[in-house]
Amino acid sequence: MMPAARAGLRSSGVALGRLLVLTAVVPAELVLLVIVIGSFVLWCGLGIFVLFPASTRLARAAAGLARTWAGRWSGVPVPPPYLPRPGLERTLHGWFWTGHDYQKHRWFASVSRTIRWLWKDPATWRDVLWVVLNPVVGGVLAATPPLLLGGGLYTLAGTVLPLPRPDLGPVRALPGGGLVPDLVPGLALTLVLGLASAAAGLALARPALRLHGRWTRALLGPTERSRLARRVEQLTETRLDVTEAQAAELRRIERDLHDGAQARLVAVSLRLGAVAALIDRDPAQAKTVVTDAQENVAQALQELRDLVRGIHPPVLAERGLTEGLRALALDVPLRVEVRAELPGRAESPVESAVYYAVSEALTNAVKHAGARHAAVELVHVDGLLRAEVTDDGRGGADPDRGTGLRGIQRRLAAFDGTLTLTSPPGGPTRLTMELPCALSSPRTSTS
Repeated sequence: MMPAARAGLRSSGVALGRLLVLTAVVPAELVLLVIVIGSFVLWCGLGIFVLFPASTRLARAAAGLARTWAGRWSGVPVPPPYLPRPGLERTLHGWFWTGHDYQKHRWFASVSRTIRWLWKDPATWRDVLWVVLNPVVGGVLAATPPLLLGGGLYTLAGTVLPLPRPDLGPVRALPGGGLVPDLVPGLALTLVLGLASAAAGLALARPALRLHGRWTRALLGPTERSRLARRVEQLTETRLDVTEAQAAELRRIERDLHDGAQARLVAVSLRLGAVAALIDRDPAQAKTVVTDAQENVAQALQELRDLVRGIHPPVLAERGLTEGLRALALDVPLRVEVRAELPGRAESPVESAVYYAVSEALTNAVKHAGARHAAVELVHVDGLLRAEVTDDGRGGADPDRGTGLRGIQRRLAAFDGTLTLTSPPGGPTRLTMELPCALSSPRTSTS
C-alpha cells in the first residue's frame, strides 16, 4: 500500500474513532437535556431557582467540551462566547451591589448576580439550544459513518458466516425465461454492497467530523456582537499595556540619561572650568584634567550609543530583521541556529518588536532554562510574520510566574500579535510569536 493511502486510511480510522466517541456521549447529552428542562420547569412552576445556575453551568461545561473537541478533532476552533462575570461590590454601609440591586448577605448577592449574569448572556440560550438539538443533529452526523462501516462489515461477514438475515421474499420469472430471486442479491452483489457500504463509511468519516465541528461552531461559537465586545475589551487592555510600557520606557530613558551621560557631561563641564584656572599656573595638571575630560566625553558618547541602540538597534535599520537576529545570535552565550525566509522587509516597529521578543526569549533560555542550544525560525505565511524560538533547556516556563514572558505578550499585543508557549517539564521549550503584517518588496526595502 502506498504511503499516502496508508496515511489516508489511518486518518479515516482516527476520525471514525472520534465519531464513535461523539456517538457514545449522546445518551449523556439526553440526560443533560432532561436536567436542563427540569430546572426550567421547577423555576417557572414552583419557584425553585437554585437548580437553574447548576444546570446552566453543567450545560456550559458540556458545551466547552464540545468546543474543545471541535478544535482538536475537527480542526474547527470555537472560542468561548460568554460575557465576563460582573464583580460583586460592597458599599460603605455594608450591603452588596450586584449590578442590579442591593443585597444584605453575600450569598444572596452572589446568587442574584450569577442568575442575572447567566440569564442576560445570549450564549446561555445558545447553549440550551445546542443541548436540545445536538442529540439529534450531532448524533446523526456522528453515527452515520460508523453505521455504514458496521453495516458493510456485517454484510461481508454474512457471506462466510451463518449470520441472521431477513426474509428476502419469493422468486419471480423473467420475460425471457429463467428465474432470479426477488430482492435476493447473489454472492457478487452482496460483496459489492458490503464493500461499498464499508468504503462509504471510511470516506465519509473525515468530512462528517469536519461537518460536526462546523455544526458546533454554528451553535456555540461567538456571535458578531460578542466578538466585537471581546475585541473592544482586548483593545482596551492592549492600549493600557502599551501606555504603561511607553511610560516605563520613557522613565528608563530619563533615568539612564540622568545617571549616565548627563552626570558625565556635568563632570566634564566642571573639569573644563578647572582647566581655566590651571592652564597658566600648572600646565601639566591642566593637561591631565583635559585628558580626564576627554575620557568622560568618550564614555558619555558610548552610553548614548548604547541608549539609542536600546531604543532601536541600528542593525535593524541598516540590514533588516533577518541579519539583526543573526547578529543577536552571535552575542548570546549559547549556540543559536537562525533560519529565516523573508521575501521583503516588515515595518520598522514590527521588526523592533520581533527583535526584542526573540532577544527576551533567548535571554530566558540562558538565565532560567539552562539551555545549550537554541533555534530561531522566521517565516512570513498568509499575512503573518511568525517567529519561533526553541531551546533544549529544562522547560517548565510559565507566563504567570515571570515578567519576561508577560512582557513579550504585551509587546506583541500592541501589534495584535499572539504568543503561544509549549514548555513541558524537562523541555524543550517552544515560543511561537505571530504578528499580522505586510512585507515590502525586496527592491524597495532598506539595505
